[in-house]
Amino acid sequence: MFETEFYNFDLPAELIAQKPAPERDHSRLMVVNRKEETFGDHFFYELPEILNPDDLLVVNNTKVVPARLYGRKDSGGQVEIFVLDHPIFGMPLGNTRKCLVKAGKRPRIGSSIELEGGLTCIVEDIYEDGLVSLRFIEDGIEDILDRKGVVPLPPYIVREDNDELGAMDRDRYQTVYAENRGSVAAPTAGLHFTDRLINRLKHKNIGLVHITLHVGYGTFKPVRVSDIRNHELGEECFHIGADAAGAINETKKRGGRIIAVGTTVIRTLETAGAEDGTVTDGLGSTGLLIIPGYKFRVVDGIITNFHLPKSSLLFLVSAFAGIGLTKDFYNYAVDQKYRFYSYGDVSLIV
Repeated sequence: MFETEFYNFDLPAELIAQKPAPERDHSRLMVVNRKEETFGDHFFYELPEILNPDDLLVVNNTKVVPARLYGRKDSGGQVEIFVLDHPIFGMPLGNTRKCLVKAGKRPRIGSSIELEGGLTCIVEDIYEDGLVSLRFIEDGIEDILDRKGVVPLPPYIVREDNDELGAMDRDRYQTVYAENRGSVAAPTAGLHFTDRLINRLKHKNIGLVHITLHVGYGTFKPVRVSDIRNHELGEECFHIGADAAGAINETKKRGGRIIAVGTTVIRTLETAGAEDGTVTDGLGSTGLLIIPGYKFRVVDGIITNFHLPKSSLLFLVSAFAGIGLTKDFYNYAVDQKYRFYSYGDVSLIV
């Protein structure tokens, strides 16, 4: 069960969602019951009727930075920059940032890049997989990104130049409760929530609390090892407030369920959780890789999209739902033409 190829499956390209459902909460929802080993078809707007009163949803309120810029190298060649480092939790950050650079030829150390928005940067170091260290000459990088930056959609979502969908992406590739700026990708399980749905959950006595984990590039790093136990995730910073920790611990104490919205929330809570399932508030970081055999301490249910074959996210789902059941409901999702990945449909596993 530790061979990476064991988590491969055939996914038709047409099932990779290129845009979200017309309304956020109208995505299809597959409800998976681990104890009964059953699964069935619903819509996300049915969630208040599916969950139990006294369940507690935990969501990630990180905000995606429009961190992609375009420009030219000093040699004249076009270049695309994806800024990966951003100030988080009040911690200052200088003008040298780790970035992904896409260009016809790899830039040289010491060369300059002129970017849209009036930014100039110097290549200070070059690493593997397109990663470079860039020193920006001007201050105010984050302000310029907010004004001129492009939402950093995953590579499997295709946009043409001046695509009219770009304006939609600025809104829909962000949760309605996004608050704390700092992620390079959206916590996509949360994209299905609407303010109206959240109000309906509250009326059903289903709680909802926020934590923050800023999604880093490492979460989506391709798995290049044959044994999943050897895959490494980058460290990502998180914060759990005292109110959120208190609500989680009180819910556990009275026997309620903790429903984690997204893999980022799962890894945060499991990192911050004690053996008895209680959670400590405060700042922290996690590089936790969850694979089959992991014993969950805090999380009783998960809401998560349908993930890439052979990905660390699929390992996590398999660890929670069981390998056999995961294979079954993923095969069913393909057969029933569920939409996959960031803008796709979603599962609730309890």
